[in-house]
Amino acid sequence: MYLPLGLRAKVIFLSLFLLCLPWLGYEYVWEMEKYLRYGQEKTLEGTTQALATALHERPKLFDNQASFLTQVKKGRDLYAYPLQGPIQLDGKLKDWQQYRHRVLHYGEDHVIYQSDEQQQVKLNFNHMVGKYGGYLYGFFEVNDPAVVFRGKNSLRVDRNDHLVIATLTPNNQFTRYVVSNTQSGWLSAYKLPDDPSQSMPVIPENRIQGQLQQTPNGYNIEFRIPLEMVGSKLGFAIHNVNDATARQLVNIVGTSATDSIASLGTVLVPSPEIESIIKGMGHNSSRIWVVDNHGRVLAKSGDIRTSSKAWNAEMDDAPADNIWTQFHKNYLLPLYYKILTRPPQDFIDSLQDSTELSGSHVEKALNGQQGSTWRLTPDNKAVVLAAASPIWIDDKVMGVVIAEETTHGIRSLRNRALEKLFNVILTIMSMGTLALFIFASSISSRIRRLRDQAELAIDSQGRVRQQITASKNRDEIGDLSRSFANIVSRLSQYTHYLENMSSRLSHELRTPVAVVRSSLEHLNSQTLDPNSQKYVQRAQDGVNRLHIILNNLSEATRLEASLLQAERMRFPLRKVISGCMQGYQMTYTTQSFKVHIEDKDMLCNGVPEYIAQLMDKLINNAIEFSQPESPVTVSLTQYQKQAVLKVTNIGSSLPDDMSEQIFESMVSIRPQSATTKPHLGLGLYIARLVTDFHKGTIKANNVVINDEVNNTKVNGVEICLTLPITDTE
Repeated sequence: MYLPLGLRAKVIFLSLFLLCLPWLGYEYVWEMEKYLRYGQEKTLEGTTQALATALHERPKLFDNQASFLTQVKKGRDLYAYPLQGPIQLDGKLKDWQQYRHRVLHYGEDHVIYQSDEQQQVKLNFNHMVGKYGGYLYGFFEVNDPAVVFRGKNSLRVDRNDHLVIATLTPNNQFTRYVVSNTQSGWLSAYKLPDDPSQSMPVIPENRIQGQLQQTPNGYNIEFRIPLEMVGSKLGFAIHNVNDATARQLVNIVGTSATDSIASLGTVLVPSPEIESIIKGMGHNSSRIWVVDNHGRVLAKSGDIRTSSKAWNAEMDDAPADNIWTQFHKNYLLPLYYKILTRPPQDFIDSLQDSTELSGSHVEKALNGQQGSTWRLTPDNKAVVLAAASPIWIDDKVMGVVIAEETTHGIRSLRNRALEKLFNVILTIMSMGTLALFIFASSISSRIRRLRDQAELAIDSQGRVRQQITASKNRDEIGDLSRSFANIVSRLSQYTHYLENMSSRLSHELRTPVAVVRSSLEHLNSQTLDPNSQKYVQRAQDGVNRLHIILNNLSEATRLEASLLQAERMRFPLRKVISGCMQGYQMTYTTQSFKVHIEDKDMLCNGVPEYIAQLMDKLINNAIEFSQPESPVTVSLTQYQKQAVLKVTNIGSSLPDDMSEQIFESMVSIRPQSATTKPHLGLGLYIARLVTDFHKGTIKANNVVINDEVNNTKVNGVEICLTLPITDTE
């Protein structure tokens, strides 16, 4: 389906191509973001390399961190998790609730000694150690069906349920401690002899502090030990005695055996020395990790969530509070962020409390190369970049420095750049579209004005009614206006010449026709031979035909002139049409008529004589084109406030595209064969002049008529005339 579009609509449609500008700008900024991310990646790798350089060839930082182990076993090799605050040593374990996901369970898989291999191991416990403020904190949640305390007067500490702690001190001394209580309450800790085969306590150890509380399922031990007492090797073992009478050792369940240095497990305590080094770097937009060659965290500094907020704070300027700022904030930014994504203020950081790190970048760094990787947070709100560099000690990788940053800073920069870009593009597009719209409106209004002048210059009959005012603008539309004005002016002159040609011909030909007629009459008065008389008669016939032609031309000219001066009157149209039809029935005796006139006066404002002249032309035209012995049908009816007169004849149909042209002057569709009566095509032209004078309409249509004589369908022509009816009052 064709949808017409004006100039303004087309210009607005074409201006939509300006939307390519924001798309190109967006693509450009997106490409710049890729380079910014690449630059951020290289910068972060440089940061890790600088930090790793500060840690190169410093083995003392790693001696106490169990980093020289070839393999780390979970449960045996412990990790002292950083605690957020000191633990209240009450044996109730309430302060450990937030660290429950770090707790390890020990049971029959961790049995160190079993007196009866067939007996079921019922002893098990949950255990965890942590570090805060120079102390190693820990707890044991022991499930023991039969709790046996040390006798109050007993010197033995091994014939009851007790805890053995073994460690290799920082000065490389193997030291063992035992916790053996006589009842629930403050811990009773003792240092054991250096010989592992002896179990008699040496001296009380007051530096090991805590509480033992009996529970329905067993007992809880909550303790703390100064870090200077603990080395890189550490082991805990719960010795279980079930019979309070025999007091024989049933089994031992622990993190590792405590009877020798070789059997001890390790403990990794985050290094305060390494933390002071990475904090000294003062990198406030990254989070720094230092891990050993097993991926265990030795130190951590910074928080990527707070660093992302720092980016946003740096980006937030304090704009002036004006109309543009309010419009930009309330309307433009919500529109922009339908496309853009605003960096979130908070997101889920799954590695926030991690004690072990892994990934392709860590593996690559452990292999001696720098590495980096991108990851998406679990809530899909942030993208985190992580870079890693190896720490070298004696040509061996002993650890890895890892730096992490979010892309919030780059996204904030990108959004700010796109906001400014969109503001500029929106301004340019608005001004450009408005300018194009005004320009198209100006052009279209000038073209419409020229069209209106062209339509008013020539009426429906092709007559020039008024001239076109030529434009003075020096452009193509102005040239077209001047060309139209020139064409209409020349057409007006030519039309005026054609309209006056009939009157001039009539005036100029009357005198020679009169001379010829008088000469022929003089010849007729003389005696002529038969041959001469024949030629004189033929000349007389030709003069008579010329006289009829001149009368017809004069009739049209006189009618046009008289219509300009005619006085109008109200008359009943029914009476005029009835009188005319009575006269036609008496005049055309060989022609049959079918007349239907509605019994209404149908008052018209005009000249009845002109209506009668119009009827003469219509009836004469219908009779000439009617088939022999076919009737001419005349009907006059009233429809609303219009009188409808129809004259129908059975005969040949009108040619195509001639239904309006037959009412023009000097137009006839009669055959060009010789006839006894000249026809100039002025009859229907006069009928149209009379119709226009009475403010009516006239048209001719081809119709199909039912022939009642032969009972067949025949073709015919119907001329329909409508005239306005005035009120009867």
